[in-house]
Amino acid sequence: MTIRLLAAACFVLAAANGHSQTAPQVEQDQVRRAVLDYVEGFYEGDTAKLTRALRPDLSKYGFWRDSTGKYDGERMTFTEAIAYGKKVKAQNKPVNPSWPKDVVLYEVQDQTASAKVTAWWGTDYVLLGKFGGKWMITDVLWQGPLRR
Repeated sequence: MTIRLLAAACFVLAAANGHSQTAPQVEQDQVRRAVLDYVEGFYEGDTAKLTRALRPDLSKYGFWRDSTGKYDGERMTFTEAIAYGKKVKAQNKPVNPSWPKDVVLYEVQDQTASAKVTAWWGTDYVLLGKFGGKWMITDVLWQGPLRR
């Protein structure tokens, strides 16, 4: 837990300073694809994309507003993310083309990366690691809904 908090603090400091380490374009493209697989997996209910993007030990926590406008929070595991994807797929609805899926890469290093995703549900701050040569999401902290 302490390592995750330290990583998150470093991520926030790097983002606040506008610091970005230049990585080879191929690495940046692979990180961006992993993050897009994450958001598209939720939008489309595509569990293959979610499985490709998310580590089985995923730590995802989000803050959302309840009906009174007060923030509440909840955790989502890898298993819950896959179940959510299946639920979306079962609804058989097309993806709304107006839904945002903006990805900003904050930093890409040899083994770690950080990014921000803007999606219909809000803003996600994403940490990734390179495992066996493949970029995967380890941690997500999010807040929603987006301010309109």
